[in-house]
Amino acid sequence: MQPLKLLVVEDNIASLELMTEVFTTLNAEVRPLSDSEKAVDIVNQERFDGIFLDLEMPNLNGLDLARPIRKSSWNRSTPIVIVTGRDERQTMQEAFAIGATFFLQKPVDRQKLSALFRTVAGGMLENRRKNTRVPLHTEVVCIVGARTIRGMTWNLSQGGMQVEANSLHPNDKVRVSFQLPVSGVSVDVAGTVVWAGETRQGIQFAVLAESAQQAIQKYIAEVEKG
Repeated sequence: MQPLKLLVVEDNIASLELMTEVFTTLNAEVRPLSDSEKAVDIVNQERFDGIFLDLEMPNLNGLDLARPIRKSSWNRSTPIVIVTGRDERQTMQEAFAIGATFFLQKPVDRQKLSALFRTVAGGMLENRRKNTRVPLHTEVVCIVGARTIRGMTWNLSQGGMQVEANSLHPNDKVRVSFQLPVSGVSVDVAGTVVWAGETRQGIQFAVLAESAQQAIQKYIAEVEKG
């Protein structure tokens, strides 16, 4: 199994180095950053299994950085841990409303970091499994209200897919039908358009039927094995 890939954004160099050392010792792959503005570009270029954000940083603080993370196509569902020396209820409520998953109270030490990592690792692995994308190029039919839109799929995960289908817009409720290669299993699932670019759109699945979920899991596993 590939190690967990973590992004740690912390302007205090001593804390950044400690977190990097502890998580690396626990077999994680760590990308340490002291500049929160650089992190905005990185979260839009690659996927992470977990993101640790210092709450109080110059330029962009942890809450300001969490917002673009939740809008990025790569990390919109990645667990976010807010690292803070503050414990005000309002701050916690605001962070959870933006999309934070956990809190880590400062000051941090090896024991506290290790305990948190072991607590969140299972959820990070499950989120990775759900969001692993593999190529899928096949015809897809999208039904939005009374409209039927035909297009092509680009990739597939257990949680959703990217398609190229004109006239899909963010927040559209859509019924998606496509056929998996090799097995020939037909998948029919409800979803929501979560983003729309110039040529492609991202669809997040609602609850999948067990048979469809198993078929998608099997397809992804076969692709990953090569």
